[in-house]
Amino acid sequence: MSTPPSHQPAWHREQVEAVTGGHLRQPPIPQQPPAPQQHPQVPQPTWPQQRYTPQYVPTQAHANPTVRPGLRTWLLAGSIGVVSVFLAMLFALYYGFSFGVVATLVGLIFALIPLVIVLPIFLWLDRLEAEPWQYLVTAFLYGALGSTFIALIVNTSFGIFLTAFTDPASAGMLGAVLVAPPVEESVKGVFILIMWAVARKRFNGLTDGIVYAGVVAAGFAFTENIMYLAGALQEGGVYGFAATFVIRGILSPFGHPIYTSMIGIGIGIAATTGSVALRFVAPVAGWTAGVVLHGLWNFSAGFGLAGLLIGLGVGFVIFCCFVGFVVWTRSREAQIITEHLRPYVATGWLAPAELSMLSSMKERRLARGWARNYGRPGSLKAMRAFQDTASELALLRFRMTRQFADPETLHDELVLLDSMTARRREFAGVG
Repeated sequence: MSTPPSHQPAWHREQVEAVTGGHLRQPPIPQQPPAPQQHPQVPQPTWPQQRYTPQYVPTQAHANPTVRPGLRTWLLAGSIGVVSVFLAMLFALYYGFSFGVVATLVGLIFALIPLVIVLPIFLWLDRLEAEPWQYLVTAFLYGALGSTFIALIVNTSFGIFLTAFTDPASAGMLGAVLVAPPVEESVKGVFILIMWAVARKRFNGLTDGIVYAGVVAAGFAFTENIMYLAGALQEGGVYGFAATFVIRGILSPFGHPIYTSMIGIGIGIAATTGSVALRFVAPVAGWTAGVVLHGLWNFSAGFGLAGLLIGLGVGFVIFCCFVGFVVWTRSREAQIITEHLRPYVATGWLAPAELSMLSSMKERRLARGWARNYGRPGSLKAMRAFQDTASELALLRFRMTRQFADPETLHDELVLLDSMTARRREFAGVG
């Protein structure tokens, strides 16, 4: 499909020129990336740099650079689905017998309200380098079903043990302050650890840690809210239900996500540091911070209205700090992508206008809009893949500058470069 020149943005013209041999046919390619004095903020690599020319053949290109074997994917997805359905049925039976069908359904409906407030925040944070939707769905299912099931069993067991040594009121307070926080943050945090262990190529630091933590915690809070709301309706009627919903659904919907995000931050730091000691200390420190925040909130809630107001006040300050940190994290990731793609401009893999487009969410949206409105069939899909692959490449290079670049990592870099080149040729309509 030919496009009127007036509709051709700068990055598209440079893409076409790059793959057809325009002004980048003989790019000014240095033997090494730009000297430190030119771009002092970009760590200089210690591995060989590839060169790009319009005649380059992307033999390693993948439609999805992180593709998994099909059989293993289906087996894993099937197992997760079966376990999730089984746990959902157990929870339905437990809630139905404990609170009744009506109270459970009302609790479920109102528990959706804080969920639709919390989840979009973490999905917004994830937009620059989006995690596979399968991973995010698994994180939510684990938080809503797996982690809550384990926490329910462990918390109940400790509650029975504490009741044997003290009165029910004291056992309830001790359980809420000393037992529930470490148990619940541990069962939520273990998912982030597993993701870091099994998907290191896709775990890119702070942003990924916070996103997975937030999604797991949102699922946990969703199931927990059903229980609390249904119980409040059964025991306290409409007024008890309303008070519980206001506290849990309106005033503190980000409680669990903030606690667990402390663990995500710790694991995110560990994922990108070159220090062996910090890889151990950071997750432990994050877990400790999450447990302390969780315990303080539960402690304040046990001292009536005054304690609740103090807890909400402190929680609001923590929430504001958390929002500021999330915004900074999003901005930092954009800066990392810009800085670590720049050397690929110098070596001919990217055009300067492409770097400008990839460095801004607004420009990325405009590029996708252009592809949708003026490109050929498949241009939008190719543009999305081009942007996602470029982000993955930048974050891979970010890790390579902080950790050892082994042969496997160098191969991954070439796969991403080839994939990005192939997607550009599809989008530009010349490949």
